[in-house]
Amino acid sequence: MAALLPEPPRALGVAVSGGGDSVALLHLCSLWVARHDCALHVATVDHGLRPEAAQECALVAKHAERVGAPHQVLRWSWDGTGNLQDRARQARQDLLGAWARAHGISHIALGHTRDDQAETLLMRLKRGSGVDGMAAMSPSRMQDGLTWLRPMLDLRRDTLRDHLRSIGWAWAEDASNHDTRFERVRMRQAMTALGLNADRLAETAAHMAAARHVLDHAAHQAATAILRQENGDMVLERQALNALPQDTRERLVAAALCWVGQTHYRPRLSALRTALANPRATLHGCLLVQNDTELRICREWKAVADLHAPAPGPWDGRWLIDGPAKPGLTTRPLGADGLLQTNRESWLLPRDSLLASPAIWRGSVLIAAPLAGLTPEYRAKCRALPLDWPGSGLSH
Repeated sequence: MAALLPEPPRALGVAVSGGGDSVALLHLCSLWVARHDCALHVATVDHGLRPEAAQECALVAKHAERVGAPHQVLRWSWDGTGNLQDRARQARQDLLGAWARAHGISHIALGHTRDDQAETLLMRLKRGSGVDGMAAMSPSRMQDGLTWLRPMLDLRRDTLRDHLRSIGWAWAEDASNHDTRFERVRMRQAMTALGLNADRLAETAAHMAAARHVLDHAAHQAATAILRQENGDMVLERQALNALPQDTRERLVAAALCWVGQTHYRPRLSALRTALANPRATLHGCLLVQNDTELRICREWKAVADLHAPAPGPWDGRWLIDGPAKPGLTTRPLGADGLLQTNRESWLLPRDSLLASPAIWRGSVLIAAPLAGLTPEYRAKCRALPLDWPGSGLSH
């Protein structure tokens, strides 16, 4: 933990399900915060899928009370649509993120282990993933203004359970950990059947992470030479982009799509290559438009058509609207109707880009469109790219 947090945060959150890994994480984090000026908060996500969850939440509450940390249960209910595991994973992250922001928590610790690292490598290998997919999970990543920590990636599950036995802490065994309907369980069983060593697999994932770092560096160097931000759009020199090695080109465009589309997962490689082969394509909540000189990546209007927020203030992840606060103002996309109310000579961007650009409305009345030159008292500022962009933390 010291390597991940050289400067202790004011508050550390711990996600604890009640299983052995997360219960051990709670105990280890309690020892760490006791040596630092840092508050500890505990949260358990109840997905509402198993009757045993109530007992597991109660067990976590008992351990949290033992270490003097407040505990909160975050509840989610599946509506039956989409892939259950994917939906539950996203819901877990959303619930934990909202909980952290509500309690002034800047860092959240998660209980992934060296065994998880090995299983993830096999799952991605089965899917035909490349270097990025098979690279090790990162011990620390930034997302949505929060730092997510995995401090136990060098520890094995058996070691953690031995530790819990030594201190007399109980944990819950989730029956789904033996349910072969789940891919991770099948990978776990395959490792045993084939005699695969989790430590060796985790080392392979670490080698892939090192390779990914080299590839990301190449993309970063290319970005500084051929990419510019233009009022929220990403614009790349077409000839220079095509001259790049294929991995660098695709890595750079994928990172640009993630930034503009405000998502942390890269598009599928097949979809990315199809988009790059066409003069005009939509992908990842973005519109890609190519001509002889440039590739422009802007936000797709349909992706933000229903997105609104109080004005002034933040909008769509990247934007901050500045200007006088007045009753009833909201920020939502300019759209075709709004664009008709502007003067083309004042446009700062092409029409495609302006359709999804932030505009200030009062009901159905357009008040300001900063990037279309309407009402200069309101300004739209796009968040700056991180210094190491495009980094490797998008999907890990």
